[in-house]
Amino acid sequence: MKRAYTNVAKLLTILTVALLCAGCGYKVTYNLSGGSIPPEAKTFSVAYFPNNAPMVAPTLSNVLTEGLRDKFSRQTRLQQVDEGGDFAFEGEITNYSSTTASVSSGDYALQNRLTITVKVNFQNAVDQTLSFNNKTFSAYADYDSSQLLIDVQDQLIEDIVEDLVNDIYMAAAGNW
Repeated sequence: MKRAYTNVAKLLTILTVALLCAGCGYKVTYNLSGGSIPPEAKTFSVAYFPNNAPMVAPTLSNVLTEGLRDKFSRQTRLQQVDEGGDFAFEGEITNYSSTTASVSSGDYALQNRLTITVKVNFQNAVDQTLSFNNKTFSAYADYDSSQLLIDVQDQLIEDIVEDLVNDIYMAAAGNW
């Protein structure tokens, strides 16, 4: 219940700020996904994110790259271009690791944690002050230690990449 009130409060705040900005002659496009895209921005590009982590999952680079492209295609009015977009992303996967997350009283692992870290460069051609370089984003998911990583990694990657993509999106388009 508290979460619903928090979401309503955020939406009202966004609408109030948008109305105030519109009244002052400042134009920013707001959407309900939490992002703000200046009207001058028309395109976005996402370069392939290579996996430069010591431990490599074969599908991770593609899942991350496509996830970021899909997020901007679905959540914004920007058109995807191959390179040089008004919002341009590039980067690399720097960490993919599984560690113990919790231990039993008998010193046995109960939960393991898969962590993925990416380094992102974002160029905002419309407002260079909002660009960032080498910004690190990290997310994780826990899994039962009785399971092998190879058996659960596809679902874990999907869940973690969703979190990473949302964080990257908010860092680039949620500048309010």
